[in-house]
Amino acid sequence: MKPIPNEEERLLEQHLFREEPDADFTLEVMQKLEDVSMVSGEDELQPKRASKKKWFRRTGMAAAVILLLGGAWFAWEQNAVPTEPGVSAVNPPLPNIPVPESLRYFKLTDDYKRLQPLGLYVNPEIEIENEGYTLKIHHVLVDRSQIVMTIEQIAPDGTNAYLVTPYSGNIHITDENGRQVATIVKETSLYRAGFQRWIFQLNDDIPDQVVVRGELGHLTAEEYTIGVDKPSEKKTIDWSFQFNLDMTKAKALSIQTPLKNTYTTPEGLQIGLTQMIRTPNGIRLDLDVSLSDELQAKVEAGWDEELEILYHLEIPETKEYRIFNGSRSGARQAKFRLKDLSQLSGTEGHIQLSEVWDPAYVTLDAKHIRFVLDGYTLPVKEEKQVEFDLNQLYRKPVKIKQEGTEYTIHGYSFDPVEEAYVLEKDNKDTEENELVLKASSIQTGKHTREDWLIVDDVGNEHTIEGLGTEIRVNEKGQSITDDWKFMVRGYDRSKGSKFTLKRTIYKQDFDDVDWTVDLPSYRSLPWQK
Repeated sequence: MKPIPNEEERLLEQHLFREEPDADFTLEVMQKLEDVSMVSGEDELQPKRASKKKWFRRTGMAAAVILLLGGAWFAWEQNAVPTEPGVSAVNPPLPNIPVPESLRYFKLTDDYKRLQPLGLYVNPEIEIENEGYTLKIHHVLVDRSQIVMTIEQIAPDGTNAYLVTPYSGNIHITDENGRQVATIVKETSLYRAGFQRWIFQLNDDIPDQVVVRGELGHLTAEEYTIGVDKPSEKKTIDWSFQFNLDMTKAKALSIQTPLKNTYTTPEGLQIGLTQMIRTPNGIRLDLDVSLSDELQAKVEAGWDEELEILYHLEIPETKEYRIFNGSRSGARQAKFRLKDLSQLSGTEGHIQLSEVWDPAYVTLDAKHIRFVLDGYTLPVKEEKQVEFDLNQLYRKPVKIKQEGTEYTIHGYSFDPVEEAYVLEKDNKDTEENELVLKASSIQTGKHTREDWLIVDDVGNEHTIEGLGTEIRVNEKGQSITDDWKFMVRGYDRSKGSKFTLKRTIYKQDFDDVDWTVDLPSYRSLPWQK
């Protein structure tokens, strides 16, 4: 389902819901333009014409990948760039208070200004020095959704040490009995200007008192020495620490609402909304994703890492329209994102996802928020095959159709093998011919790559190389290739004329969805009282 499925709704969206540009993105663009000189003249502005007929060659039949230009996902990214002034989130002004340096480095200025006046900020005053190495835990921001800490690790010479990361498994957020109550959020902006940011997402059920514990008694630091007189020296560092967090206020200043909305896509991906948490620092939506047995059999290894749920939010009251298209360039991303794989095991596993929306983009006290599923990404493998006889091709063309793409093989010939291929053979003086299947194609480009294999009448497998003319796009957005050729390497005419052609596609992007959920509203927000 596209974000706006028809022309009337598209026009309505332009007037009611507008996506504003990211402030940081705008700043980066302006900085890059500072040293760019503008050119004038018609020559610089006129696009160069391409030749009318351009030949291209791709091995392994991956040529169809370029058809993605006509796909819906390309349009999604283009639509993320607004053509009208945007509508910003509507929130009360933040207090004008000084913000600690490490929080400013990680763009946590607004978070601090929202949470500190509510008593949801802690300075644990952790500073541990051992063997000349120092660990500092500067600041902790707490709400019902997550715990955010800024860290500094310093070597004896004052440089950054980086002896520990939160992903090593020796940082624990537990209740007083040692039960884990939070999960580390993996992120890309872990380091910045010597500081680190550690983020832990709190589980569904959390106690009033939380223990933050670092089991860091056996860290290894190695001091390298330039020269041969003094070898490098290894030291064992003890940075163990523990401090408590009172969560009663964080729990009281939040609204936690269970959800039971589920949807199954045509391919068999089941998505469930499990809960929504409103805090003074953002709105968190939790999702549960699982695969049907049929879909599980088609996905590639590592599918859990590539899975992304693509959606947008509509807020009629404030005329906000927010597109969250995963990690795609130029698209809005959640402030904090968690992908919990702890329940992923075999065919019965499923994944839990969480998205926290920044109040800068989604109004904190919005009562009516509509969640609209736009699609998802998933590496799905699907194979199709067709049998044919060379002697009947001209009279009876054969078609292979798969995922909206159709190839028609209507003839064949035996052509001389190209010189580059002959030189690879042991007998370079032998003149060889190769089987060439003549075809045409109509393609939608909704798969990321494709592999082809052909098997002759006696079971020999042959690689295929594709050669075709430049692709054109018809009025339906389909990509057409009129003069396509399949070169079959190593085929011996004495082995018969019957073949099995196999095509395997690896599809990534899916937009055949139709699911809208009106998220729960509220009567009052506890932090506004």
